[in-house]
Amino acid sequence: MSAQTDRVLMKGNDACAEGAIAGGCRYFFGYPITPQNQIPEYMARHMPDAGGVFLQAESEVAAINMMLGASSAGAIPMTSSSSPGISLMQEGLSYILGCELPVVVVNMVRGGPGLGNIAPSQADYWLATRGCGHGDGRSLTFAPYSVQEIHDWTADAFTIAARYRLPVTVLGDAVLAQMMEPVHLRPRGEALTLDREWAVGGGLAGRERRIVNSLWTVPEVMEQVNLRMKARFEQADREMVRFHEVGSDDPEILIVAYGIMARVAETAMQWAEADGIRVRLFRPISLVPFPYDALRAWAGRVKMVFDLELSLGQMIDDVRLSVEGRCPVEFMGRAGGPIIAPETVYDELRRLAGRSCAAAHDVT
Repeated sequence: MSAQTDRVLMKGNDACAEGAIAGGCRYFFGYPITPQNQIPEYMARHMPDAGGVFLQAESEVAAINMMLGASSAGAIPMTSSSSPGISLMQEGLSYILGCELPVVVVNMVRGGPGLGNIAPSQADYWLATRGCGHGDGRSLTFAPYSVQEIHDWTADAFTIAARYRLPVTVLGDAVLAQMMEPVHLRPRGEALTLDREWAVGGGLAGRERRIVNSLWTVPEVMEQVNLRMKARFEQADREMVRFHEVGSDDPEILIVAYGIMARVAETAMQWAEADGIRVRLFRPISLVPFPYDALRAWAGRVKMVFDLELSLGQMIDDVRLSVEGRCPVEFMGRAGGPIIAPETVYDELRRLAGRSCAAAHDVT
């Protein structure tokens, strides 16, 4: 495998899969669904060379339960899917949470609800941040916005999952899955060597007896499981908040966007700044834990916050929680797969800044 100093032109799905192998993934269970099909295809070709196991499950339900079994035995397994498939995995993810097991899930979001289409969407934000099946737990969720970040965050997801003994979701979309960009590939290392305290043990394993279980019939015992999980979330909130900012140091408008919409926002922001409009882009990378404090710090310094999403408004809940009414929150979104063009965002920035939109921006 190429050293990290080399760059390879790679599709997002392939970079994701290679990042997983570089991060120590040796067990992959998946089921085909567009637009993430290249991930299991890549794993089928390359996992044997890395000393790993690829298994195509008969369904997404089977895949997530294979994940539970592999993690129970001490692995940190990975699966990938797209929106409808992730919906089918919710029961298994809740069992994984209840068993306090680490796994990695990649969701390349497509238009929905229902079977929807294969166009890009960010309408799985609630699914990825507001639950992990039933119960009180959630997945730690990270949203890359480039092929490089897809590679890096997937690689890092395995150590993060092990550190907090929680599911980690890498949240992409149909554009990021299929687009090609130069990537610095991390070298493939050995499989993760960890003290797998979560694994079943006892007997011939030479460890203290441990049974992996998510059925706790005594309410107080079930509560203790939730409190342990809550403590790990609080630790992650202290250690894993990630975001990126670019633009004016004295903005009048603060754009909040993640994933592919942050790429669109960067272009529109550059055009607006050429017109004398002071704009800054705040890009959450960790959606769970969300960078509430960092975003709140801007609320009293800008005229407004502009939330930009490929949904009808899901991240806006977290944006408003951050702002706490200190300034107006404006919103632009689309649903079902149509992407918002930079020209549309640029015109809205001009409108919000009180500028005339009579002339279209020359993008030639």
